[in-house]
Formats: sequence, C-alpha cells, structure tokens
Amino acid sequence: MKKYNVAILGIRGAVGQCMYRIVKERKFPVNKLVLISPSGAGGEQDGIKYVGLTKDVFNGIDIVLASPGAEISKVWGPVAAKAGAVYIDNTSQFRMDPKVPLVVPEVNPEDIKKHKGIIANPNCSTIQMLVALKPLHDFGKIKRIVVSTYQAVSGAGAEAVAELEAQNKGNMDKKKFKYQIAHNLIPQIDVFVDNHYTKEEMKMVNETQKMFHDKKIQVCPTCVRVPVKNSHSEAINIETKKKITRKKAIELLKKAPGVKVVDDIKNSVYPLPIDADGKDDTFVGRIREDISIPNGLNLWVVADNLRKGAALNAVQIAEILIKK
Repeated sequence: MKKYNVAILGIRGAVGQCMYRIVKERKFPVNKLVLISPSGAGGEQDGIKYVGLTKDVFNGIDIVLASPGAEISKVWGPVAAKAGAVYIDNTSQFRMDPKVPLVVPEVNPEDIKKHKGIIANPNCSTIQMLVALKPLHDFGKIKRIVVSTYQAVSGAGAEAVAELEAQNKGNMDKKKFKYQIAHNLIPQIDVFVDNHYTKEEMKMVNETQKMFHDKKIQVCPTCVRVPVKNSHSEAINIETKKKITRKKAIELLKKAPGVKVVDDIKNSVYPLPIDADGKDDTFVGRIREDISIPNGLNLWVVADNLRKGAALNAVQIAEILIKK
C-alpha cells in the first residue's frame, strides 16, 4: 500500500488533536507525519515534535489536514497547494469560494475531483444536517428546511469548555461568552449580519445550497449555544416535493452511509448528545410526519461536532483522495 506524507496544521487545538487521534484510529497510510503549530515550535505528541509555520514546511507533504483559523488558512492554504500538497481546510476561509469544492463524503464526494489544491470542510452544524438529509433529498427532493441547532460549547473551543466547567462549579466569570452559559441558553452563535441572522446561520444556508447544487432550496436556521460539553443536536423540519412517510424515511436512513437510526419512542429511545460523544455516526431519531403540511417530515439529529463535524470529515476526504 502506498503511504503518504501528512501534515496536521493546528495541532494544539481541539480539532487538530482530534485529527491526530482519527488518523491513528483509522490507520491512515502515513509515511511521515508532521505536526504544525501556528504559534510556533515546542511540544510534542508521541515523540513527534511540533514545528512552526515556515515557508518550506509543506515541501514533500502530500496532504494537509488543517484547522488553524481562517486568517492563517487564507495565507498558508495557497502556499501548501503551491508546494504540491492537497490542503483540506476546516476553517470558513474557502467554503464559499466557487473554485474550491466544499465536501461531505456521504453527500457530494464527486466534487472532490474538482479541487485545485484546496478542499473545504463545511461548518459542523451543516455537516450533520446534510448527512441525515441527503438520502431523503435523493428520494423526495427537499424544497425547504427549517432547522434549530443546539450546539455544544466545544464548538467554541477549549476556553468555552473550561468556562462551562468553571461555571458549573460556581465560578461565574464570563470570558468566552457574553452571557452565563451554565444553566442557560444563548440564541446567538457568531455575529449578526444585515438580515438579522447570524454568520453561523447563514453558513448553513449557503453551504447547503452549494453542496446540494441547488440555489432554490430554502433554509431557515436558528443556532443556539447550549450548556452541553460536546455533540451538537438539531431539530430539523423539511418539506419535500415527493411525499416521504415515516416508514420510508426510516428505510432510507438505515441504508445511508454514516447514519444510525435511533428511534424507539415506546421505550423513550432517541439520539442524545452524551451518547454521540466520541462516535463517528450521525444519529437520527424522533422521525415523524409533519401534521401541518402534506409533504413535511421532522427529524432529531445528533453528532459529535469535533469528530464528524470537523476532524473525521477531513480525514474521510483524504481517504477518498488516496483511493482516486
């Protein structure tokens, strides 16, 4: 089996650490592994010393798994691509660039072949939503999506997790969030834009239309930060052109890659963020037909935002790349 020189950019961050674990777990065929810290060299992982960002750090690298922040990717993504690497970017920098494919392997793997050295990872909340919706869209053609997200604090970084844990112990200092997050909900993720939605919400709109290759799909999102350490949850309502019954939806979802149906309301069994933590699947439950419109369907979708919502998706893109 051919082996590849792989770099992880942003190794000190939660996503970078998760990328490192997943590369090892999935036995990705690595010849040489380079761990890059934008803040500079120093530190190590299993005997591999961290290196800093330099002009020649990507020389000889085949694949870069990157999660360093958008401004760093803006500068260094093209540098890596010019050096001959494929730069798989987990930041928002290239997602809406028409020249850069935006990919979820279970949704639009065919777009990978369009890359010119850079491939973008979608936003975590979009990834899990589209993994669940793709088989339904293929069958019934989705016209409209109304989604409310319940996003864990890990999506805001390690400082946010520490703040929740401190507040749960009685230290109510606020640094990462404007408001107390423990025992509370914050109906704002990222900044507001001119239409009164947030940037996080508009990511879900624009990324869905790009990956489904359909500007006519209407998406109405509300993104909420919740006092959960890890794993995002979403309440999703879809309207389709073709009727999808609950029975048909379950049949389609059970066959879908990356999806696990957890739906047994008689025994109060449905996806929970605590059960999705550390798992690769996207979990779907509370599947029911919308009683307010003829062709509507409701779903409850949960996934580990650090794994499928970020690190795992990037590694899966790399796996498809090497198969090609």
